[in-house]
Amino acid sequence: MSPANADLRDRVAAYFAGQIPARLGVAVSGGSDSLALLYLLRDWQRVGGPELSAVTVDHGLRAASAQEAAEVAQICARLNIPHETRHWQGWDHTGNLSDRARRARYALMADWAGANDLADIAIGHTRDDLAETFLMRLARGAGVDGLAAMRPRWTQSGVTFHRPLLDVARETLRDHLRGLGQGWIDDPTNQDVTYLRPRARQILAALSPLGLDAATLADVARNLSDARAALQHTAHAAARTLIRVETGDLLIDHAGFADLPDEIARRLLQAGLRWLTGAEYPPRGAAMLSLIHAARAGQTMTLHGCLLLPLKNATLRLTREYDAVRALRVPASALWDDRWQATGPDPAPDIEIAALGPEGLRACPDWRTSGLPHASALALPGLWRGDTLIAAPLMGLPNGWSLTLRRTRDNLLTALLSH
Repeated sequence: MSPANADLRDRVAAYFAGQIPARLGVAVSGGSDSLALLYLLRDWQRVGGPELSAVTVDHGLRAASAQEAAEVAQICARLNIPHETRHWQGWDHTGNLSDRARRARYALMADWAGANDLADIAIGHTRDDLAETFLMRLARGAGVDGLAAMRPRWTQSGVTFHRPLLDVARETLRDHLRGLGQGWIDDPTNQDVTYLRPRARQILAALSPLGLDAATLADVARNLSDARAALQHTAHAAARTLIRVETGDLLIDHAGFADLPDEIARRLLQAGLRWLTGAEYPPRGAAMLSLIHAARAGQTMTLHGCLLLPLKNATLRLTREYDAVRALRVPASALWDDRWQATGPDPAPDIEIAALGPEGLRACPDWRTSGLPHASALALPGLWRGDTLIAAPLMGLPNGWSLTLRRTRDNLLTALLSH
């Protein structure tokens, strides 16, 4: 092995230093980046690295994709690495194709990992990908979080995904493959400028003579990652001081919130909205700025299926908006609003969890003793048989039932450190 190849292999191994998995999955599309990663991991395996298995996701969006997956399988067979192809058939020609395909790809890989008792998957994103993503997000007017470098690792569906090549240039990896006599697949969509990423590659090439090359932009993105981490820890500390949970709502100290810088206030409210709704993405831009201003002014506002209520005791209450959950009904055995779990004596299939609403509160004569605002109480769950309320444990009418909140304050605090 040449010194250059050994250096690349050792850089990949160094990424995993101190946390080397016994078995490692590797995602291989057939492109240069993922094939180079496959070979480097194979070289590492020979000198004590983890046992490898490979997966290819065939999105079925191009006529050649099945043959390309078969070529990857042949390469893996030659390297004596187990390989499997997973197929996506979910494209219905609606929404953002790139985003839908990306989500499907990671879901299929996580499913494959679970089926093969793998806890880790390596993917071949490079320094070039980092720089291209920076430009794409810059074009969208992204802030610190969007412009910060790709995460080197993250966990999804119980699987940790790894990016051990983020400090390696794509051309370096291609030189490695050329030295091995191994070709790669050039996806024609990588040259199709109707997609944003190929345009970003063109722009990156044009900027390079000015010194704005992939290495420089990658360094900027990494610097912003450090800034993001500092903001996350500041927001986490503020949340620990200012926020508590009461009956599924978030109570925020008004005076303390009013003193927060805009960026920290935004992070707290976005985390609160995600915590309440379970949504992957919170609102951004002008909508969030309006919510911050309303919170500071002690004004009522609805956003993202949630309601901001100023209380008399210098507290802000962030609660579910009744209109957002009024039509939500699930069997009593299911999780309601992705947050509330019911436990009770009656397994009858016709019992459902649904929001109390005006009818439910009328059936709870003592609901005011809960101390909850009317708007908040409306959006809380009860147990129903058709149009008849049979239990409202949160409103003092348990009838043998209980409701447990499956999200805690710790979930909120963790989210502030991971988004």
